[in-house]
Amino acid sequence: MGAARTSTRRRVAVPWLVLGLWIAVLALASPFASKLADVQRDRAVDYLPASADSTQVASIEDRLPGGEATEMVVVYHRDGGLTAGDRATAAEQIDRIAGAHRLTGEPEGIPSRDGTTLMYPVASTEPGQDEEARDALVGDVRDIARGDDGLSVDVGGPGALATDASEVYNSLDGPLLYTTAAVVALLLILIYRSPFLWLVPLAVAGIADYLSMGVAYGLNQGFGTSVSGQSSGIMTILVFGAGTDYALLLVSRYREELRRIERPYDAMVAALKGCGPAVLASSGTVAAGLLCLLAADLNSSRGMGPLGTVGVLCALAAMLTLLPAILVLLGRRVFWPLVPRYGSTPKARRSLFTAMGGSAGRRPLTVLAAGAVLLGALALGVLNLPGSLKQEDSFTSKPDAVTAMETLARAYPERGTQPISVITPHDRAEATLASIRDTRGVDSAREGRTGDGWTEISVLATAPPQSAGESATIEALRDKLDGSYVGGPSAEQIDLKDTNARDRLVVVPIVLLSVLLVLVALLRSLVAPLILVAAVVAVWGAALGIAGLVFGPLFGFEGTDPGLGLLSFVFLVALGVDYGIFLMHRMREECLNGVEPASAALTALRTTGGVIASAGLVLAATFAVLTSMPLVQLVELGFVIAVGVLLDTFLVRTYLVTSASVALGRKVWWPGPLSRAPDGPRPPVPPKEPEPVAVSVP
Repeated sequence: MGAARTSTRRRVAVPWLVLGLWIAVLALASPFASKLADVQRDRAVDYLPASADSTQVASIEDRLPGGEATEMVVVYHRDGGLTAGDRATAAEQIDRIAGAHRLTGEPEGIPSRDGTTLMYPVASTEPGQDEEARDALVGDVRDIARGDDGLSVDVGGPGALATDASEVYNSLDGPLLYTTAAVVALLLILIYRSPFLWLVPLAVAGIADYLSMGVAYGLNQGFGTSVSGQSSGIMTILVFGAGTDYALLLVSRYREELRRIERPYDAMVAALKGCGPAVLASSGTVAAGLLCLLAADLNSSRGMGPLGTVGVLCALAAMLTLLPAILVLLGRRVFWPLVPRYGSTPKARRSLFTAMGGSAGRRPLTVLAAGAVLLGALALGVLNLPGSLKQEDSFTSKPDAVTAMETLARAYPERGTQPISVITPHDRAEATLASIRDTRGVDSAREGRTGDGWTEISVLATAPPQSAGESATIEALRDKLDGSYVGGPSAEQIDLKDTNARDRLVVVPIVLLSVLLVLVALLRSLVAPLILVAAVVAVWGAALGIAGLVFGPLFGFEGTDPGLGLLSFVFLVALGVDYGIFLMHRMREECLNGVEPASAALTALRTTGGVIASAGLVLAATFAVLTSMPLVQLVELGFVIAVGVLLDTFLVRTYLVTSASVALGRKVWWPGPLSRAPDGPRPPVPPKEPEPVAVSVP
């Protein structure tokens, strides 16, 4: 009697205790979560490693008199040619700008040869590295420099472009969160077919996201982890995507246990014992893959590893503790109107995945070969990917800075309009200046500020910004000027491209090896992990190939973000293996119960296919939210990952992995004990099939 009373008290107390602990955790995290946006940095130089020339230039410029300069170009343009009144207006506005702000040097107007455009390079050291002060300066210059009656005035240059990029990144947080939540809510309503149940995992995911923001801020303050708009946005996507996946698996198992166990608390304990190991293993694999980004040189990529891991682990903690507590407290009624009654059996449904498994089981080698050919053909689209993305092509809608850059490119085809910054030791300034002027591709060079033993030299190339000609000039200067540093916006883009290329060579093998080792330890096999890793690599190649077929012709993108290959690889491998674990873990469980490998593969697909499909749809939809964002690099990353997840869910997991498992039989578990036939007959244990999750498959 006493034991029963104690057990009852525990059933009541434990969920409330978990709920109370989460309230305390959120109270502690709240002051830090709200500060994450304050430490977000999105300048190109903030992404680069300290060893890059561009980073060195930015660091030394900050120590020169006045500190780091914000460089702008005020562009006056009239299609039919500038009038005397236009020039007078321009001179008057520039004088007002000079009177309102501390400028470095006196701005001089440079007319275009065709007489349609007049540009005034303007620079100020007032903001320094303060991004808010920089944005205020650019905003004030734009307020002063205004056109009318056919005269267009735009403010461009590195400072204005950085301000426009900052405004876009700062505007992402709200829309990204709301859109992601709305997409997840819609899918959960369709999957659960309940007016109440969808609210629980969605609310828990929101709580996990808030906690992850606080932890991410702590990482930044404690370890200097880089935080960018891209990495914080991806963290939110991972919390909702991965968290909802874990919720789908848990709720599906909990619903099944409620039919055979009377008390919700006991049913939840059984559900956690049943699916908890798979969820822990899959989240651990994702975390291991993301943490491999710590080997990257690029600050933005290296920072995304810990932030993505924080998102996954916060989602895991919330879905394995807070979600079960809330579901137990709400009881069976949360499933209304499809309440799983104690002792009832689920209605038999025609399973799409039974049909898929049947086709894969009849001709496994044919299905495997056809799938491999299809993925290989799609991967050929990689050859059609556009070149590296330029700064002015990074926005889906053109801000003022990009309009100014395009006007300058048309009006001044014979010269560069964006300065290249050279930092040289002061005692060699004259020799360096002479050497620069003697370099092929240099239009002009002039000496600027001096301080702390360094001299700044501003260089204009004869080629337009970020063109092949200007890139060749920058490389020539770097080869020629020993002991000097060459930076500036165009040089930063070169350094970003080079660093991304280095990171791919280093990080990709580390990711493959770490994920493979985790799978070997989990599945007690070498062949099965190799199949899963090969499958996700094939998915990555096919997804990039599809991107090559649509980015230019359909989306009109002028370039591809240099980091797309590495980031999409890490996410698709980590997340793709996640689903592979769900499938292979169930397959291994069936084999341990005495089921033959071929039958075990088909049973695993039939019993987990619905959950995997639902989870894949949710994850793909959350990453697809990025395609609605106003930055090309986010659109590209979201598209590739969403397409890859869908390929993985409905082609690779269902057909190719299952076909390979059927074709290999026991060899799929080599060299583990399951690869060897049992010594004697072993009666199979009837598999316990969870209720399929309703899912609308397009």
